[in-house]
Amino acid sequence: MKFWKMNGAGNDFIIINNIEEKIPTEEFPRMAKLLCERHLSIGADGLMAVEKPTENVTADYRMLFYNSDGSMGEMCGNGARCICRYGYEKGLAGTVQKVETTAGIVIGERIDKRLYRIRLNDPCNLRFDEPIAVDGRLYSCSYAELGSPGIPHCVVAIKNLRDYPESELLELARRLRNYKGYPKGANVNFCEIIGPDLVFERTYERGVEDFTYACGTGTGSVVAILTLQGRVSGRNVKVDVPGGTLVIDVEMKGDKIENLYLTGPTNIVAKGEIADEDL
Repeated sequence: MKFWKMNGAGNDFIIINNIEEKIPTEEFPRMAKLLCERHLSIGADGLMAVEKPTENVTADYRMLFYNSDGSMGEMCGNGARCICRYGYEKGLAGTVQKVETTAGIVIGERIDKRLYRIRLNDPCNLRFDEPIAVDGRLYSCSYAELGSPGIPHCVVAIKNLRDYPESELLELARRLRNYKGYPKGANVNFCEIIGPDLVFERTYERGVEDFTYACGTGTGSVVAILTLQGRVSGRNVKVDVPGGTLVIDVEMKGDKIENLYLTGPTNIVAKGEIADEDL
């Protein structure tokens, strides 16, 4: 089975062309859980499979995304940027492409060899500054979903985020990820504005159940909420994450978001053949 290993700002993925491999889709959860285990196999935050688009859907190809715990994700922003580069370099699509995802159609655009831009799924079910109690302390949490079915994100502003004790931040993330007001659970995005249109962010991803180096949909959700709150301009907002820097652009129509764009780097780490005997 041939594969590519890629990352987008440190968010890393295994990509399989299932148009060629023809693996039954019911095998992917087990494969994702096995192959994404860093000590026993290739290791990644997620597994992505390229499929033919669903009948009656106008797209260049379909993207299936599985978290490292084997659960299926609606979409992944950094994964979509990587798979757009994969689609372009494999001849599946041109410099502008339509990718079918579980959360809806994603438009991808090649900026240069390594830089790709995608239009994220539309934000919906927005809620702002809800007080949530954790161990007797109230945190002001906002909420957004991207796409339909929506990718759930909790956004929490934290002062001195870079210096926040790691163990405390991890425990807080786990509690908020499973908050009863989030029926599907939520990715938890901690953020701090550190300059004009400059944000520092850390994301705890459900399905990975840990902090990741980057989360594209999380970054989009953070900037969408901060823009609607008037705290950033929404134009060329730079977000520093542990894996690098991502850029978000928000286009408004009246008081609503019309388009939400994510731009960032891609990196092809390896191309090869999976020979994991546990499969």
